[in-house]
Amino acid sequence: MHRMGGVPPNPIIHPASFVAQPILAVRLGGLPFQLSPVNSRLPHGRILPDMNHPRNFRVYFLLAALALGGLTLLLREHRPSFLRPGLRLYAYVTTADGSVTVVDLVKLKAFSHFYLGPGLSGLREHPTRSEIFGVSSAGGYVWILDPRINQVTARIPVGPLPYAIEFSRDGKWLYTTTSGNDSLLALDAQSHAILARAATGHEPVLARVTPDGKSILVVNRRDGSLGIHDAGTLAQRTAVTVVPQPEDVAILPDSSVAFVLSRSERRISVVDLRRGVLLGNLELAGKPTDMLLKPDGGELYVISPEAHGLQAINTWTHEVGDYMVLGSAPTRGVLSADASLLYVSDIAAGRVTPVDIFNRRIIREAGKGFPVPAGDAPSALRFDPEENLLLVVSQGSGDLAVIRVRTNFLVTMIPVGDHPQELAVKLF
Repeated sequence: MHRMGGVPPNPIIHPASFVAQPILAVRLGGLPFQLSPVNSRLPHGRILPDMNHPRNFRVYFLLAALALGGLTLLLREHRPSFLRPGLRLYAYVTTADGSVTVVDLVKLKAFSHFYLGPGLSGLREHPTRSEIFGVSSAGGYVWILDPRINQVTARIPVGPLPYAIEFSRDGKWLYTTTSGNDSLLALDAQSHAILARAATGHEPVLARVTPDGKSILVVNRRDGSLGIHDAGTLAQRTAVTVVPQPEDVAILPDSSVAFVLSRSERRISVVDLRRGVLLGNLELAGKPTDMLLKPDGGELYVISPEAHGLQAINTWTHEVGDYMVLGSAPTRGVLSADASLLYVSDIAAGRVTPVDIFNRRIIREAGKGFPVPAGDAPSALRFDPEENLLLVVSQGSGDLAVIRVRTNFLVTMIPVGDHPQELAVKLF
């Protein structure tokens, strides 16, 4: 024992006192504290702090930061696009019932749907004017839409069965073919007057201006020929026999060679435009549905659902090179301006496949979407002018899929009407 008022001796704490016991809960100043068995046995009621509280705080803070970061990323991916005041960004989608749906790509919603004519085709943006052009194949006319007032400003009769349109390099002239009477026409894009008309081969379905602006190539489907016409007079210089039932043509930047595609043949024709002769027919792995030429003209990418992928053709040597498997039924494609990214729609799988075309690989990087859903039976694809958004027409679901290019995530699906067909994008 010690004397009153003296300093108490240090108590001897037996090791048995450290045996795990239920934690004691006390209140100090109205706040709960937890005492471990060790704390409860210290002399004079001295309390050691519970070291778990700082550790728990750090865990809670980290979880909150991660949740905030995830929410920010989600909101960024699903936010609308923003433009400078006074600018508008619209998408135009034709549907099977002869209508056009207009979609505001800033607000991400359709705001107009109106009937335009039977058998709509050849949807194109004018290169310099705030106008959208197209044809009514069944109606036999070219139509012009002014996006600023969202109204059709002209219907120009051209003849039976036009399918596509083409612009001169300066945008002043408009070219179209009429398959019903085998004609090539040139129109003034501003006055809408027909300036010239010339005979073609049988059933012309497409006209394309060469990059040098000196020639117009006409694809004659029934003839199985490629007509080479003078751009100034429209007179035909020569016609070259190509694969049967041709439907599309790609032209090298130097206007020296053209590649002609038929969706019914497993071959693609190579035509020397300067001499007007067929250089040969290249064998493909399957019947093609689309072809895309690199901006420098070095390679041609041919997409085939029958072959489940694409083939790269060397345009200088005219040899079929690399082959890539892309999915169930790859159908259409779009190439970025720098030719580094290729997006291919798969009509059977209902998705879009992003491809690193430089390295010949499908993009499956962490933090990026793959596969990219795009509704039922996706087909036509387009970028917005800045290549921030990828727009995909979903024919089966009647939607326009909007995909963020930076992350390859689907932003939204916008209903546009029954069986949408073609797509145009205009910034004005």
